[in-house]
Amino acid sequence: MTHIFADLHNHTTASDGDFSPGDLVVRAANMGIKVLGVTDHDTLDGLESALDAGKTQGIEVFPGVEISVRFKRAFFTGTLHLLTYFSSARLKDSGFVTRFKTLLAAGRGQSLVRARIEKINEVFGPSGQFPLLSRDLAFEDIAAYSANASRRHFAMALAEKLSISDKDTITRIIGNDSPAYLPSGVDLEQVKGFLKTEPVVAVLAHPAAGSFPGEGHYKEVLPPLETVARLLPEVLDAGVKGLEVHYPGHAPEHKALLLAWAQKYDLLVTGGSDCHDSANRPLGAAGVGEQEFMRLRQELICVEKKSR
Repeated sequence: MTHIFADLHNHTTASDGDFSPGDLVVRAANMGIKVLGVTDHDTLDGLESALDAGKTQGIEVFPGVEISVRFKRAFFTGTLHLLTYFSSARLKDSGFVTRFKTLLAAGRGQSLVRARIEKINEVFGPSGQFPLLSRDLAFEDIAAYSANASRRHFAMALAEKLSISDKDTITRIIGNDSPAYLPSGVDLEQVKGFLKTEPVVAVLAHPAAGSFPGEGHYKEVLPPLETVARLLPEVLDAGVKGLEVHYPGHAPEHKALLLAWAQKYDLLVTGGSDCHDSANRPLGAAGVGEQEFMRLRQELICVEKKSR
């Protein structure tokens, strides 16, 4: 891995990270990172603050959103993530922001949280098929952590509010294989329409993290690489132009395979830390060199020109 010039995948308190946008930018600047990707889950809310901090700190903030895309296939029920980058000037374009927020609202929010809670209680509540909870999970249990709840917040609620300390039990309740699992995200067809018409560049996030050997915070409940390979033609057809190859949860053999895919399909190569905190998922754990970043930037310039 070359020197990390750009760390292109990171989260703030706008979604499920521990650091505010400003704090994350300061940390990146102190580490000597030149370009910081801020890519919160399904929200643009932290980007203006991050960009302002970037100007103060003398570091380029590269804005993006990690879009959750849901699948319901015979061989896979769950989500893949697309890192979707765009020019900072687009945040001043009210039409673009409105269309982006409309897309994202279809995949997350209170309605999904409530539906998931209802399903978890139906299956694992005291009166459920497999009673594992001491009481029904409540909407307030999740809302206490975030208005933009993710799987991480469900795991925290189960551990802290319902005193479930066993990680395997938590995974059984909220994992992809759980009978209570409802995938989050936007349908691929909706995303396809957005990628084809808006000046954005989308990259498939952490394609091999679900096949990482052994324990790891990066693995979570992501699908194995074999599943991603089956979905890849659909994903590329939707307009995805790159692969996140350099990632803390990618084994060397998986990086080699992803680089081969990138060459075969003429895809951009990106990388990032997927920072959420300072201990388990820290900043500066992965990224790309200047050459790989400049190729991404050039692609974004091209799509901007086509949109004018």
